[in-house]
Amino acid sequence: MNDTPEDVLARLFAVLRERRNADPTQSYVASLYGKGLDAILKKVGEEAAEVLIAAKGGEAGQVVHETADLWFHSLVMLAFLDLSPDQVMAELERRFGRPGLEEKAHRHER
Repeated sequence: MNDTPEDVLARLFAVLRERRNADPTQSYVASLYGKGLDAILKKVGEEAAEVLIAAKGGEAGQVVHETADLWFHSLVMLAFLDLSPDQVMAELERRFGRPGLEEKAHRHER
């Protein structure tokens, strides 16, 4: 398969949305949805901490593995909240080309 990263993201997100209706005893994602937002956010936080530890350790493969876990659980969170990766991408696109310090200074305006 020659999927683009966008294709992989879209396919994964479609599966995550489908799992909202799955049996929690048969699906890890459905079990997270069943536990609610706090459990999902806890998992995102745990994965973020693991990314930091992996990055500090400096092993590229481990950093990639943990970042994939973080992205995955962030997508679960987005699906739970009825948001989409497209919305995140649109926000990144909006920021593109704008100096970082300028963007940061204007964040309090939202």
